[in-house]
Amino acid sequence: MRDASIAADIQTLAAGDLQPPRSRSRFWTRLRSERKVLIGLVLLGAFAILAIIGPWISPYGPDDNDFGLLMEPSWRHPMGTDSYGRDLFSRVLIGTRVSFSVGLLAALLALAIGGLAGMIAGFYGGKIDSVIMRFVELLWSFPVIVLAVGMVAFFGAGFRNVVVAIAVAYIDDFARIIRAEVLSLREQDFSLAARAIGARDRRILSRHLLPNMVAPIIVQFTFAVGLGILTESTLTYLGLGVNPSTPTWGLALNEGRDFIRQAWWISVFPGLAIVTTVLALNLFGDGLRDALDVRSVSESR
Repeated sequence: MRDASIAADIQTLAAGDLQPPRSRSRFWTRLRSERKVLIGLVLLGAFAILAIIGPWISPYGPDDNDFGLLMEPSWRHPMGTDSYGRDLFSRVLIGTRVSFSVGLLAALLALAIGGLAGMIAGFYGGKIDSVIMRFVELLWSFPVIVLAVGMVAFFGAGFRNVVVAIAVAYIDDFARIIRAEVLSLREQDFSLAARAIGARDRRILSRHLLPNMVAPIIVQFTFAVGLGILTESTLTYLGLGVNPSTPTWGLALNEGRDFIRQAWWISVFPGLAIVTTVLALNLFGDGLRDALDVRSVSESR
């Protein structure tokens, strides 16, 4: 009878009943008290809507250039015109979709690759951990922008190559945080119990470990999206971004750098869009981190 009771307890643990406690009511209470989350969500929601409907509400086409060169902001052109006579407001509006797409796709790809690498390294340890983490440390040793510039310069510019280059630059962030979480969780009672009843590794990882890593993953993901947008803008500013004919915030900065004295608006408005978006993502990530009570995993490089 005692053995049967012990076996039942083990099965209960393996089913996840003794996973790290998470009070949903406490989480939502803390989340509502975080003003940073609300501000970040409002700003992100506004930019997300603009990214979706921007091309349809744009007053002019992105390449319409018959409005006059370097016109100051006015009611007709709220952000003025650029050196080619194009409406800057329309280009910034349409460029929202491209910049957001690059940041989001790059963060998703970095999460997929870095997350898988971190889970395998942390779960199996030993030589596998050593090999994977040596590669991760190699990536981490390069400054993000240097690594991204090098990859785009080697493989060529373009939307796909920029996304891949940014993703590779941030793989190490996801790999390190997820590995650390797995190392901690694999020694918890529910994980050991699952092993004791013969659960397969894939089941332990997907059923017992992954759900308990959602909080730090979400926080890191929000930071990665913001950093991806910032990195894409930097690459495009340097002439290594997406297709030169595609309007993006970084391209607007690139085009305005030679006219910063006589036409400040060409650089200022796209720059404000970049700063506001990254700030919104950081506010949301910080507030979510505080509500979830997980420590930040982003390290400056």
